[in-house]
Amino acid sequence: MSSVCVHGLGYIGLPTAAMLANHGHDVFGYDADESVRAELQDAETPFDEPGLREFFTRALDAGNLEIVDEVVPADYHVICVPTPFDEDAKTADLSYIRAVGRTVAPVLREGDTVVLESTVPPGTTVEELQPLLEASGLDAGEEFALAHSPETVLPGDIIAELQANTRVVGGIDDSSVESAVDLYESFVDGEIRETRDPTVAEFVKLVQNTSRDVNIALANEIARLAYDYGIDSREAIELANDHPRVDILRPGPGVGGHCLPIDPWFLGADSDELDLISTARNVNDGMVEFVIELLEAELTAFDDAKVAVLGVAYKGNVSDTRMSPGLRLARTLTSQERTPLAADGGSGVCREIALQDPHVTDPTLDLTDLESATEDADAIVLATDHDEYEQLDPGQLRERMANTVVIDTKAILDSDEWRSAGFTLRRV
Repeated sequence: MSSVCVHGLGYIGLPTAAMLANHGHDVFGYDADESVRAELQDAETPFDEPGLREFFTRALDAGNLEIVDEVVPADYHVICVPTPFDEDAKTADLSYIRAVGRTVAPVLREGDTVVLESTVPPGTTVEELQPLLEASGLDAGEEFALAHSPETVLPGDIIAELQANTRVVGGIDDSSVESAVDLYESFVDGEIRETRDPTVAEFVKLVQNTSRDVNIALANEIARLAYDYGIDSREAIELANDHPRVDILRPGPGVGGHCLPIDPWFLGADSDELDLISTARNVNDGMVEFVIELLEAELTAFDDAKVAVLGVAYKGNVSDTRMSPGLRLARTLTSQERTPLAADGGSGVCREIALQDPHVTDPTLDLTDLESATEDADAIVLATDHDEYEQLDPGQLRERMANTVVIDTKAILDSDEWRSAGFTLRRV
């Protein structure tokens, strides 16, 4: 087996480091954040992911994984650092990748392999990373291998998907592809697809997530259209999907996570051809205002209302709040800049917003328990499909709340049961 230095120990880097270590490689995990390194050196994982802590500690106990305070020489350097997104400019911040390139160059040796896993705009591996690595005095392709292999995992099932999912490997030449494939074959059970162009591999990851985003936008636009016609969009979608060539996804309060709301914009880094894609992004981002439209239609005193937002994780049964529709909804409901939809002279700002989530423990968020969040609330917005929310007791909530409006953005509640308990329930 080989020695591997994994750069970036976040949602992807840490599971990847543990996976490699548990498959016999000698792994050195490095993160530029000293506090992250210290936590991991104490065998504590900095985020919640099912099975990860046990998987991580097993690698530590076996002696195959070491969290290091500086970058070390290794047969492989696997780069898993984040690519932050500039919301205003709609561009990727590649500073972390550039920083890794500068730190790897001094320890790079002839015969080593560098694999970039971070999701990046097309061309980043060759145009940004390669010149920084070649500052070592070594030539990519001739003296060291260089490839891009994007991760395609889903939070909540990362460990299983690292092994099971198809992997795309794009190298700058045959030897780069071969070397990267050798690494991934040590733990990937899924198919490994090869391309002799890292830019193709970068493009594929972005297109995969963009496809999902565009299809979700179609479902969301159908939901808004159905509302204007007074019909249930989910019933209509279910019936439409009975056709063998139709597969419409489910609508919701918007799209969250670090991938789908961001990756489509990366496709426009060196192209002006974003049209359908940018429209889809705007449709999905606009679903928060649609949820507010449903609220305003049901609340007679919107400005004086207390709204309980249940679910600030971006998806069900995870603790990840990145780009969360629930948090975006809460911010919008308290924004003094938004224009009220109702022409009643109101401010369009709710009196109080309460946030609750059984999976999230972020101390920077003003989270409360379910009882406090719903006490004297005028409305509940169910923004995340956690399993716990399917078990909510409408009878208990009816006694606790001041008003009886429920906006179920995920359609996980039994509509008949809740309406029988006296609630006005609207679904997205």
